[in-house]
Amino acid sequence: MLVIRPIRSSDYDALYQIAVESGHGFTSLPVNETLLRSKIARAEASFAKSVEKPLDEGYLMVMEDTLIGEVVGTCGIEAAVGMVDAFYHYRLGTEVYYSEQIGVRNEVETLTLCHDYTGSAELCSLFLREPFRKNNNGRILSRSRFLFLAQHSERFGQTVIAEMRGRCDSEGNSPFYGWLQQHFLGIDFTQADYLSGLGQKAFMAEMMPKNAVYVCLLPQAAQKVIGEVHTNTRPALSLLQAEGFRCRGYVDIFDGGPTVECNLEDIRGVRESRLLTVKIGDMQPSKSCFIISNTHIADYRATSAYLAIEEGQTEVYLSAEYADALKVAQGDQIRVLAM
Repeated sequence: MLVIRPIRSSDYDALYQIAVESGHGFTSLPVNETLLRSKIARAEASFAKSVEKPLDEGYLMVMEDTLIGEVVGTCGIEAAVGMVDAFYHYRLGTEVYYSEQIGVRNEVETLTLCHDYTGSAELCSLFLREPFRKNNNGRILSRSRFLFLAQHSERFGQTVIAEMRGRCDSEGNSPFYGWLQQHFLGIDFTQADYLSGLGQKAFMAEMMPKNAVYVCLLPQAAQKVIGEVHTNTRPALSLLQAEGFRCRGYVDIFDGGPTVECNLEDIRGVRESRLLTVKIGDMQPSKSCFIISNTHIADYRATSAYLAIEEGQTEVYLSAEYADALKVAQGDQIRVLAM
């Protein structure tokens, strides 16, 4: 059975391997032992913490194949970005130039450095190892976060965002970043991205252009990839778009990839998930697959199952095996979301 649960310190080796496999541009999981161990410790503290309002908590989870005891993927939610470290984006805008005298009107796209998403929750760290990218496992891993958001909404910012990886080549070079490296930062994309993942962002405030950048003055290669996603990221973007996420004109400052957003309560998976009371017994045959989770925090568990659930139903049968996997007992509640 594939079960999603909070990460723990014993998962370090698996997390390090996932960081290696995720490759260039996966900023939230850089290949750095100190940082990865820190992320695990931060997640453990966040899941154990009593929260009145979101601040700097980070909820990193893993998908485990319980049959072989192996971690096969990760997913995460940041409670409120930018509350401790600055959280930068470029905001796409338009400047209009018009002269009645010469009869010319021009609209020019601009990129302006901003912190507009400060306080928003962020979906992050979604990665599934290659052998397990089948049977809707990626969809289950990603959408399981919406059950956690629905159940514990008070722990998160009310705008939820996701940064989509932008276009880069096999060596990790970004066409968008090239002009920034040449004229401002002076370091290559992989180093800048790595430092960002480490949380060492002082160089951004010191070296990034302070004024709006005119898109038309960028190299054509850079212009073409603004708002474009990496080939490997397209399925994740499609899934989020189906949940109601949209790009509102914000892109990553390094690779130009789009950031998508949705109000927490408007996310399809949040809106359509519901609570049912558990009855332990034989599970009735069904062709309908559901993502299911308990309502806990530190002992959060989620998985998928075929359940016979009718409209208006308030109870659901779970086998002892599923109840044990979800850490629930007779009379407890679970949250369910149709696949």
